[in-house]
Amino acid sequence: MNAAFDARRALSIAHKEARHIRRDPVTLAVALGLPVMLVLFFGFAIDFDVRHVDLLVADGDNSRASRELTDMLSGSSYFRVRRAASSVEAAAALGNEEAKAAMIIEPEFEKNLRAGRPASAQILLDGADNQNAGIVSSYLVGAEFAARRRLTEVPQPPAELRTRFLFNPELDTHWFVVPGLFVVVMGLVSSLLTALTVAKEWENGSMEILLATPVRPLEIILGKLAPYMALSLGGAALVYALARLVFRVPFLGNPFLFLLATGLFLVATMAQGLVISVVTRQQQLAFQTAMNTGMIPIQLLSGFIFPIESMPAVFQRLTMILPARWYMALARSLFLRAPKFGMLVAPLFALAVLSGIFVAIAWRKFKTDLEP
Repeated sequence: MNAAFDARRALSIAHKEARHIRRDPVTLAVALGLPVMLVLFFGFAIDFDVRHVDLLVADGDNSRASRELTDMLSGSSYFRVRRAASSVEAAAALGNEEAKAAMIIEPEFEKNLRAGRPASAQILLDGADNQNAGIVSSYLVGAEFAARRRLTEVPQPPAELRTRFLFNPELDTHWFVVPGLFVVVMGLVSSLLTALTVAKEWENGSMEILLATPVRPLEIILGKLAPYMALSLGGAALVYALARLVFRVPFLGNPFLFLLATGLFLVATMAQGLVISVVTRQQQLAFQTAMNTGMIPIQLLSGFIFPIESMPAVFQRLTMILPARWYMALARSLFLRAPKFGMLVAPLFALAVLSGIFVAIAWRKFKTDLEP
């Protein structure tokens, strides 16, 4: 009689959890306040644009062209330009970490530039930070090309190459970072909610009493997931409003598909939290496990910072078991472009499969505890 699934028992569990949530301000703060705080803080703190780089210029030509090139760099927000007496001094400053870049303008720079011959301006970069070095190098090369075009009296070419950036025309870092933060923060918070709350019941002994009732494991899982799903969706709505109103990130996709993807992602992460609770049964251990299995993989392996395509093949395969990898692709695509449904089928299917797998694992763990 008790083997069949009973929706009324699941609703009773959900009602009990909802009452616990209303009486627990900490849970409400974690679900609604923490996502907003984290997205606000990291949304403004994380900026991939490189600005105010200390640049030493050793001008060996001291001509109008070399001075205009230096002035172009000085007028940019990307560089803080300082003069160096010689190329030796500039190179030594890089070694002493007094500057991140140096430009050495060779003699006869203007003469060669106007004659159409190669004009030498050597660029030295601190390669200890290879990512910044690449960005700074592109800035300096772009400035040199702009100076060449401005200072040489060469007729306009018959064809002109122009670059146009699609989906993020101003290359605004917030447009890239904030949708990724949406995934990272909601994944972490949703897993913490179920991990800490259920672990608390294990510590207080109320879970053993619940498992001794006729309620079945699947009914416990669904009953506990339902109120936290509603709470997490409320947190997601607040973060979405923050992204749109504060960071001015556009949303060009289908809102119903976004809601579906968010729901599948939250089911997977909350089921992961339930598994952690059942295995650990201690709040402190559950918190540490949820942080280690949630935050670090989401940050490093979801594509939030590092492109998955540039990872070794073994890590690319490993990311396929992470719900955040698929939701990251969905969130950024739905925010910044209007993708066709066919482009979203694969990540939506992957999220559905992973959600089912995590719920099944949580179910089996509960069942094991009931019937050792």
